[in-house]
Amino acid sequence: MKYGFIIDNRKCIGCHACTTACKSEHDVAVGVNRTYVKQVEKGVFPNTRRIFSVMRCNHCTDAPCVEICPVEALYTREDGIVDFDNNRCIGCKSCMQACPYDALYIDPDNNTAAKCNYCAHRVDVGREPACVTVCPEHAIIAGDMENPHTEISMLLARQQVKVRKPEKGTKPNLFYIDGDEASLNPQATDKSGPSLWNSQARGVGHYAKAAEKMIGTNNDIDLLQMVIDNELQAAYQKKETENPNYIDVLNGKARRVYDTPDKGILWGWEVTAYIMTKAIAAGAFLIPFLAMLLGYEVSTNAKLWSAGISLVFLALTGLFLVMDLDRPDRFLNVLLRPQWNSWLVRGGYTITIFGLLVTVWGASNFFGWNIPEKPLQWVIAVFAVLLAIYTAFLFAQAKGRDFWQSPSLALHMLVHSVMAGAAVFALVLLVTGNENWMSILGMTLIIALAVNIFTMVTELTMTHPSTAAHTVVEMITKGRYKNMFWIVTVILGNVLPLALLIFAPSATVLTIAAVLVLIGIYATEKIWVEAPQRIPLA
Repeated sequence: MKYGFIIDNRKCIGCHACTTACKSEHDVAVGVNRTYVKQVEKGVFPNTRRIFSVMRCNHCTDAPCVEICPVEALYTREDGIVDFDNNRCIGCKSCMQACPYDALYIDPDNNTAAKCNYCAHRVDVGREPACVTVCPEHAIIAGDMENPHTEISMLLARQQVKVRKPEKGTKPNLFYIDGDEASLNPQATDKSGPSLWNSQARGVGHYAKAAEKMIGTNNDIDLLQMVIDNELQAAYQKKETENPNYIDVLNGKARRVYDTPDKGILWGWEVTAYIMTKAIAAGAFLIPFLAMLLGYEVSTNAKLWSAGISLVFLALTGLFLVMDLDRPDRFLNVLLRPQWNSWLVRGGYTITIFGLLVTVWGASNFFGWNIPEKPLQWVIAVFAVLLAIYTAFLFAQAKGRDFWQSPSLALHMLVHSVMAGAAVFALVLLVTGNENWMSILGMTLIIALAVNIFTMVTELTMTHPSTAAHTVVEMITKGRYKNMFWIVTVILGNVLPLALLIFAPSATVLTIAAVLVLIGIYATEKIWVEAPQRIPLA
């Protein structure tokens, strides 16, 4: 048994009855939707057409939201329905990043994730989902796709159907008859400018505000012409001849006219900060460990600084992780109710074990315990590397964000940890004075900066297989992040410290370079975290 949906676009009239029924059935809060009807216009007047597409959870066979969820709040039932348990959810928003179809949201009433669950409570008693029951045109068909006698099974056998983003490999179980690429692919259209029809793209509401202005008048109103006139007038007033709204109206390009509200940046400054502090925590151990591997004598005082810095920034990492949760009161669920396929769980245990091992190592050096140090250091080094790179694998599980699927992201984060560790110990020199092994800091930074520049070039210039990933690269190098990227990340954070360390090496230069490197790392991570989230998923 495997349940699925078919949306028959030949019949859908865009009445939004499914949206209303879903909201009523599940008491969905105002401003968010489990299902909604996206509207796209194509053609040039009078040869135009409006396309209606019902958007919702695809109940994927290989659901990335289930794989990434750290606490099994999302799970796949035996009948193929992807359901959720909001009593487990910690509000980490990982599922929202993993879903390529923008099907999940955070419920404003309880701060947990929610989505279409196929009206599982109705299915369990032999009833159809509410949207299917209420649709006046029978445009939504639901049922067991593995039963050859069901309507959905017969339609799948006889009709040509489409799914959204098949390249993601999620095996979605939501199919469209007469599905149009302009509607199913979010990259095929741009969001339109202000109008009556697309007010939902900027929040709640539809005609209400415009209707208030029309009360008491007897004038004939041509709504479609009013929309076009308003957009053209706005474009002409601003002299924006390149304005997409102006161009779209003239050339008949497909455009979205009714859409879901933009969820914005889901992982904000807290995630950027935790990646930064995590890099410092790992690097603060790896740098003296590297010195010991190279045969340098590292004093007990330096080891204590290493352990202390690692533990302080590890504590900050945990703090930022908890701050990013919408249900921070449940953060222990990650450790106590783990879902082991999630790299958020693996990362949580990596942080915990690394912290315990570093504590033992630091205490051993402080109290003079007779513990075999070299084996302990090797074990800590393994967990330090895991601490540095596990976020790359977590981002890779976020299949909704194409740019994060880069195979070089793990190297990116490992190099940042080495850079951060070397930079922090360069600043420690100001307090502790010089040690013979610290002479390697400058050379370590030079090598790490060179590798980091190579890694960034690789990430930004390698062939990007999707439009979304290519758009992110454009955004970073030529769009809204270009100033931060070129000035802060490239020049201040990489090129300038590299040049200073090569051509004017000194203790003062090392300190200046260390500060610039830390600034550059933070700016890079901010861009890498935020930019991919600005690409619409639906």
